[in-house]
Amino acid sequence: MLSLESMEKNQIGVYAAALISGAAIGLVSPAIGLFLEHAISLMIAFLLFSMFCQIPFLNLREALSNGRFMGALLLVNFVLIPVLVYILILVFPQPSPVLLGVCLVLLSPCIDYVIVFTHLGKGNEKLILASTPILFVVQMIMLPFYLWLFLGPEAAEIVKIGPFVEAFIFLIIVPLLLALAAQFWAKKSAKGSKPLALTAWLPVPFMALVLFIVIASQIGRVYEDFSVIIAVIPIYVLFHIITPFISRSVSSLFRIGPKDGRALIFSAGTRNSLVVLPLALTLPEEMAAIAAAVVVTQTVVELIAELVYIRCVPRSAAHWTSWRSQGNKKV
Repeated sequence: MLSLESMEKNQIGVYAAALISGAAIGLVSPAIGLFLEHAISLMIAFLLFSMFCQIPFLNLREALSNGRFMGALLLVNFVLIPVLVYILILVFPQPSPVLLGVCLVLLSPCIDYVIVFTHLGKGNEKLILASTPILFVVQMIMLPFYLWLFLGPEAAEIVKIGPFVEAFIFLIIVPLLLALAAQFWAKKSAKGSKPLALTAWLPVPFMALVLFIVIASQIGRVYEDFSVIIAVIPIYVLFHIITPFISRSVSSLFRIGPKDGRALIFSAGTRNSLVVLPLALTLPEEMAAIAAAVVVTQTVVELIAELVYIRCVPRSAAHWTSWRSQGNKKV
């Protein structure tokens, strides 16, 4: 009999199957992929609603007061990662449209489904949720500056606040308010407790559905421009290999706990690809196609990396904590 515990234990296999089947559908039938693209935001909103229903929101005040974590989060996302991105684009030089897509996506920390990945990777999802307004505001300020610094004034001018505000309202605020209403109903009435309990079953299947839809709808862009965007794959792979080590080092520097440290890893490794994609599409036609394909390629690489993170980050954190405690005892 299927149990919640067994479903969560086997989630990696479920997600891998979703990725493979999504790629197959998207390549065999591009028309289905294009149709599914319209459902991405809605499915992410449902996914986040199911996730928010599991979060005790009374603890968010405590999360917001965690200045040590917030400092580490800002240092990683808006100082160290831009330095890493600059080094990567120096090592792997790219044509202007490709470079714009790379910078656009890698310099924007995720504000939506990173919460779910953090939860699945046994990180402190409450801290990530509490930090979303901060990440939202700071990236809106810093993204044009970094694009100007790395690429020149013309690149900075493409950043528009609309897609970011729309994503924040539809993907964070609305699911959050609905989850709060569900929790309030469960607290006031026995009739509301059963539906709330059922939402605990939703994150894994909804995450699988989101992975399937994203890959099915976007794989065609990657395939069509594969000869161009193959050059950026090493950048994305190295990015996802290096960022956990950066986050782990900052966690040690700021002396934040293992669960908070895992949250920092997921924030550093998860980018705002589905939000910045509309920005890429506002470019002139030929440039837009290449930049969008580059952004979508990052999404594909990131989703694969997240599956690795979910499996490896909790284990590595346990080993790291054990090593640190042994080192402290020797000292």
